[in-house]
Amino acid sequence: MASFKPTLFVVSGPSGAGKGTLVERVRSLYPGLGLTVSATTRSPRPGEVDGKSYYFLSPEEFSRRIEAGEFVEWAEVHGHRYGTLVSEVSSLLAQGSSLVLEIDVQGALQVREKFPEAVLIFIAPPSLDELRARLVGRGTETPESIELRLANAEHELSLAPRYDEIIVNDDLDDATQALLRTFEKYERN
Repeated sequence: MASFKPTLFVVSGPSGAGKGTLVERVRSLYPGLGLTVSATTRSPRPGEVDGKSYYFLSPEEFSRRIEAGEFVEWAEVHGHRYGTLVSEVSSLLAQGSSLVLEIDVQGALQVREKFPEAVLIFIAPPSLDELRARLVGRGTETPESIELRLANAEHELSLAPRYDEIIVNDDLDDATQALLRTFEKYERN
């Protein structure tokens, strides 16, 4: 009989590929999936609680933790730094929980360095034309932003072969089921 193995899953892909929606759908179907609390240098928003919403760190403390190797991955976004602490990932795995990180491609490759057993899952759009249509359809992006995201997407797609699994999100229900099957496949010994 197959046994359960707590697994670190990393889901990434280009902006607009649907990774956030897929992770949200799978988490609703797979309630035991652990979720880490990220660290950030930005200030708390109303209602956010330190240690629950984020670990709110000063820029100096964040830098100290980078130097100490305490992050699985981190990035600067819109002038603030965000990252996933090794202690968060290790704690959940030690408790017997699988967990999923939804992060960018650069971060995913950083995770592989600290956790070589992590399962990297790339969410790809059916085509760049479809990706453009999704980004335009959001209505939140400027034409310049869309072009930048598409250029980034081409680079990110070139890194997809470095992942363990690639799921093309051409149908949300099919892609959700494919992601669920992937989680189940890797958690079974």
